[in-house]
Amino acid sequence: MSNTAHHNNESTHTDSDIAPPLALKSEPYSIFDRRQKAIIVFLVAVAATFSGFASNAYFPAITAVARDLHVSNELINLTITAYLVFQGLGPSLWSPLSDVKGRRIAYICCFIVFIAACIGLGLCQNYATLLVLRMLQSAGSASTITIGSGVLGDITTRAERGGYMGIFQAGFLTPVAIGPVIGGALAGALGWRSIFWFIVIYCGIFLAILVLVLPETLRYRVGNGSRLPTGLIGRWPLVLYQKTTKVQWASSPPAARPSKKHVNVLGPLRILTSKQAAPIILFLSIQYTVWYMGISAIATLFEERYRLSETQIGLTFIANGVGSMLGTLTTGKILDIDFQKIQRKLAEESGSDGTAPVDPTDPKFPLERARLRLMPAFTIVQVLSLLLFGWTVHYSDKVPLAIPIISTFVTGWTAVGMQSAITTYLVDVFSDQSAAASASLNLARCLLAAGGTSIIIPLINAIGVGWAFTLCAVVQILSLAGVFVQWKFAGKWRQEADEKSATS
Repeated sequence: MSNTAHHNNESTHTDSDIAPPLALKSEPYSIFDRRQKAIIVFLVAVAATFSGFASNAYFPAITAVARDLHVSNELINLTITAYLVFQGLGPSLWSPLSDVKGRRIAYICCFIVFIAACIGLGLCQNYATLLVLRMLQSAGSASTITIGSGVLGDITTRAERGGYMGIFQAGFLTPVAIGPVIGGALAGALGWRSIFWFIVIYCGIFLAILVLVLPETLRYRVGNGSRLPTGLIGRWPLVLYQKTTKVQWASSPPAARPSKKHVNVLGPLRILTSKQAAPIILFLSIQYTVWYMGISAIATLFEERYRLSETQIGLTFIANGVGSMLGTLTTGKILDIDFQKIQRKLAEESGSDGTAPVDPTDPKFPLERARLRLMPAFTIVQVLSLLLFGWTVHYSDKVPLAIPIISTFVTGWTAVGMQSAITTYLVDVFSDQSAAASASLNLARCLLAAGGTSIIIPLINAIGVGWAFTLCAVVQILSLAGVFVQWKFAGKWRQEADEKSATS
């Protein structure tokens, strides 16, 4: 690698793909080459598995936990609700921290809290302790997803971000498929507490690997990766990546430091309530809530109506997990293809031959067309699969178990496909607060899902499985209004926000 010149001139940054302070305009957006990006994406995807594993491995053990602690299934479902509440609130603290202090320090703090909570859950003997520690466990693990989204915003451009986001989300969705299987097997063979001891071992080993291998990527601190921050936590192993990258770059002086930036814990809330984001976040939150209501009800419904054991219930979650992983992988590829098509089309309309793509950081670039085109189709398919699930379980005495299981595959595919597209869109729009943008989406969907999971079993008991999920499907259809509002007005709102920011 040739690492030739040192430069002192500062460059300005665009609205989205921020150039590193003190870097040449001709420098690459990121100094990490494809091999190094693959390592980073793999690490952040594995880091994100802990949130999903802690929640999904728990589902098959719900009835076993209720029996052991002598409480009802409804009370155990409240621990799922509490987990979701703190899954929404936790990133609102950790993600702004990661946008200022660095990705690595945020990861380390999150995992310390998570491991401590899992140790407590492994020793838990009563319901009150279980409830409190599930909250703490969620607060520690949930931010690993939003911090990972921030890392992707640091190292990828808009044109390539969809594909990388698909790979990242497929990684953290792996527990949706295998978490219930492992959880059901452990609960059936060694008791439900063994689930948490397994997580302690898994997380402890991974944390050591993360500290040794994951570089600091926060652009505020390291620019495009060419600047070394102060402190051992920030410098290692970034210095090793700089020495081994195949990307040509011109390093900045070590003494250079960015302007002072403060942790803003209200950042996710401001994004959540901004008109550029609120309509699409509300839409996704409703879709996610209905999906999660179905997942959380599976253990109770399949035990009562199909007489399945914990291990068998765990196996039924595989279809949902596989659908989820395939959904985000295919959506990521489609997002990149759509983005490139729109770039070429705009280039042709501007009079060029279409080989020189239009700058995607231009505020006038139609991000909504590039990212949200599939939302209506995904919604219709998810509604149909949800209705199939509800009514086949409703008539479980006449319908084989395979039918509702297949429906969960389709529901997982569409729900996570939508989530992947909208997360990528928000990181595009708020790339200088990428972790906070992901946290805003997480806050809304988790709080809404917490309410949904707390009412789904009482709703089923009141009006029946079929009608309960029919009502959910109607709400999903109505939520499409958020997509149409975003499609029609968000581009104009983004341009107004950019102009206001430029003049302030």
